[in-house]
Amino acid sequence: MQVEQLKYTIWAADTARAADFYTTVFGATVVRQNPHITELAVAGGLIAIHGGGEGKQTWTGLTFQVADVVTGAAEVVAAGGRCDREPQPEDGEPPHLAMCEDTERNQIMLTRKRS
Repeated sequence: MQVEQLKYTIWAADTARAADFYTTVFGATVVRQNPHITELAVAGGLIAIHGGGEGKQTWTGLTFQVADVVTGAAEVVAAGGRCDREPQPEDGEPPHLAMCEDTERNQIMLTRKRS
């Protein structure tokens, strides 16, 4: 089987709000949209946001590698998301991980490349 593309689907109670979050925070580009689903390209990946979500906290496994997780976490919050715990330094290095949620309560991680 030849895979044509890999995409990850998340659920949203408000797909427009979720799409706005990912375009604002991560620079995603809308590549397809209809009343049921919005597909976004970000960093070579594809995220599909499907309507009908219930707004419940859901672990997604989505991880976004960024240069600075502290700044990234602040941007998540500024765009309406949540990061319940501030990123913490570890082993004398700057923070490398932030656990956050998008506007629809989909849990996401921010990481930085470790030295």
